[in-house]
Amino acid sequence: MRELGKTNMKIKRVGFGGIPIQRITQEETNKVINELEVQGINFIDTARGYTISEEYIGNAIEGKRGKFFIATKSMSRDYEAMKNDIEISLKNLKIDYIDLYQLHNVKSEEYDEIFADNKAYRALLEAKKEGKIKHIGITSHSLETIEKVVENDKFETIQFPYNIVENQADEVFKKANEKGTGIIVMKPLAGGALDDATLAIKYILSKDYIDVAIPGMESIDQVKQNSAVLNNLELNEEDNKKIEEIKSTLGKRFCRRCEYCLPCPVGVNIPANFLLEGYYTRYNLKEWAKERYASTVGKANECVNCGLCETKCPYNLPIREMLKEVCAKLG
Repeated sequence: MRELGKTNMKIKRVGFGGIPIQRITQEETNKVINELEVQGINFIDTARGYTISEEYIGNAIEGKRGKFFIATKSMSRDYEAMKNDIEISLKNLKIDYIDLYQLHNVKSEEYDEIFADNKAYRALLEAKKEGKIKHIGITSHSLETIEKVVENDKFETIQFPYNIVENQADEVFKKANEKGTGIIVMKPLAGGALDDATLAIKYILSKDYIDVAIPGMESIDQVKQNSAVLNNLELNEEDNKKIEEIKSTLGKRFCRRCEYCLPCPVGVNIPANFLLEGYYTRYNLKEWAKERYASTVGKANECVNCGLCETKCPYNLPIREMLKEVCAKLG
């Protein structure tokens, strides 16, 4: 157990990620949430964008409000849209207040704009003053965004991808920890690319400056397995050997979303395409990924095969080939 930054939320270091329950039933969700209580996992993260996730969780925690800290998030950037989303989240989750409300997936170029009078941050501040939310956080896939966040005191928590093959946030996490900003790790299994969940979570939580990892869970067995990791967080020689093997193999075709490949001359959003392909392939959220892809600006099929991105990628990924794979799956 530890406090999440300066929020006074004392949470277990393994939390619950609410993406995968989109593909199970309400009854199955109830069983998973019940097992969270049994295992003492008390931090639940969901989002407005995860289709029925908020509703399923709201139904499952009814009568158990005191057992969990609830975090959700919204992609809304405007004041009125964010106000509306907060009300929808409260209704869906069937609660009077939300412990942590986060601005969802903020890009670097959006960051400075969200603090204007007609933008989302103002709505969050008002909701906090009214007692509808307790704390304000931010999530992003952009390291530059998180670096900006840590330089000011506008957010109490950051949520960012981190795992065996995506560890570029190490230094900013250490700095955030020193400043008392809560650190929530998403994508601990690299979006499902890592098979050994125990090793993946152990790798993350062996680093004391990280507060909580939130693997997506959709079964009682997954809850038990992920919770059991906390019994021993010390990496041994065999663990370290496996970690290096994973880095050397999976790392050759895995996008870390560092965005060095951008800007693309024709506007292809390369990291976003790979992220959606991961939801399609590894999370098995096929229809949801296709819907997101359809509304994405800068689709993979707009690539003109110039190869400029590959000259800028620090991991030497075969980006053009990988974009063709996105097209084959998502359209």
